[in-house]
Amino acid sequence: MEPIIHFIILVHACTIAVMSNSVTVSHFSSILVFGDSTVDTGNNNYIKTLSKANHLPYGRDFIDHVANGRFSNGKLIPDMIASFLNIKDVVPPYLDPSLSDEDLLTGVSFASGGSGLDEMTAASLNVLSMSKQIEYFKVYIIRLKHIAGENKTKEILANAFVMFSAGVNDFLFNFYDFHLKSPFLSIEQYQDGLLVKLEISIKEIYDLGCRNFGIAGIPPIGCIPIEITTKFVYGRKCVANENLDSEKYNLKLMQLLSQLQVMLPGSRLVYADVYYTVLNLINQSEKYGMEETSRGCCGLGTVEVPPFCNEFTPLCPNASKYIFWDSIHFTEIAYTYLANYFITELLPLFKN
Repeated sequence: MEPIIHFIILVHACTIAVMSNSVTVSHFSSILVFGDSTVDTGNNNYIKTLSKANHLPYGRDFIDHVANGRFSNGKLIPDMIASFLNIKDVVPPYLDPSLSDEDLLTGVSFASGGSGLDEMTAASLNVLSMSKQIEYFKVYIIRLKHIAGENKTKEILANAFVMFSAGVNDFLFNFYDFHLKSPFLSIEQYQDGLLVKLEISIKEIYDLGCRNFGIAGIPPIGCIPIEITTKFVYGRKCVANENLDSEKYNLKLMQLLSQLQVMLPGSRLVYADVYYTVLNLINQSEKYGMEETSRGCCGLGTVEVPPFCNEFTPLCPNASKYIFWDSIHFTEIAYTYLANYFITELLPLFKN
């Protein structure tokens, strides 16, 4: 089943890419990011939540070893894509009062660690829901118009690369671990409900002027260390049924993007195959110089997440040998491989 699904993914990405108007990669005006901790460059620093990464050991391997709110030991995928596109930085948007007008003309992340597509997910951790992120995006557009003018703002939005990365927390918090939705909905119903919410979000951002979307699928959730721990899997192997659920969700996501491509004239929606990229890292870890695939670098790497991964928690000596930094989030080296996939396989699909 796996090779067939992977082939479908590759064909799907190529098919979507040739269906509408395009933007040359080098001409992306900015990066606009929505989602969860995988792409949050510091928004949670400015809200009252326990879901924060502005303390050590987070950021241990970042520039100047600064814990700046990124849920990793170093950079995230948006940082690496921005560097490739010669975009200055990917900053948290309107919450940081120190940001200048120039800062807002580059890359901007509205993402929030712990968030998801389900409003209940964000509410459970008091973080920014997807609807709240889009509210901040609207405020950003107003400020952008004051900085650059109406016409320039339209041009910036139309030529921006919009990145979506969300969904994992919805399954972790609401279905698998805390069972907030599982007593009432089947996994299929919950997946469908999340995709409806994603569709609404994409359409709303499209209506605000954006046209170029990179939408990440979800990774193999059953391989996340905290899931292996909570499901008591012998030998710390991936949780098979949760991985199968991830595959099914991603197939539904691809179908949705095909439908939206037709519905949204002038748009380009490209599916990012995070699932098989991560699974390849896990299954061929030695090829990539990895030694540990089922535990994080922080503490025992089995349950540690903020705030339990902190400056007093023992760390592995070399995070580059680990796929996971804590029991949920990836290391910078793992994000590097994911970013390389985005850069080499996805961004070229936006070219003429």
